Amino acid sequence: MSAPAGLKNPGAAVRGVGAAGLVVEGVVLLLALLPLAKLGHATGAIWMCGVLAVVCFLLCGLLKHSWAWIGGLLVQVALFAGGFLHWSLIALGLVFGPAWLYALYVRRSVYANKPD
Repeated sequence: MSAPAGLKNPGAAVRGVGAAGLVVEGVVLLLALLPLAKLGHATGAIWMCGVLAVVCFLLCGLLKHSWAWIGGLLVQVALFAGGFLHWSLIALGLVFGPAWLYALYVRRSVYANKPD
């Protein structure tokens, strides 16, 4: 029996999708630092963006562990919670939250079709 969709290593493909999403999110969070700094009075949001960017980059290499996928979901929840610090964090959560949910859906569908 062949791998789903002709993938030779479906686990690595799924980890690549998750890692790509986390890298893009981490870069966007780093790019958000300067506008937040220029706005002023957003020190908490600046720290949160920096910490979440580092967490995103760390999780990229840990996606072979199932708990890292949950950690990625927690990053999205933290973005929404960070909306109390600045509204732009909610906007980022609205962009990356559904993207991460889609990555989780892809992971689940690939592993559900994985041959034994």
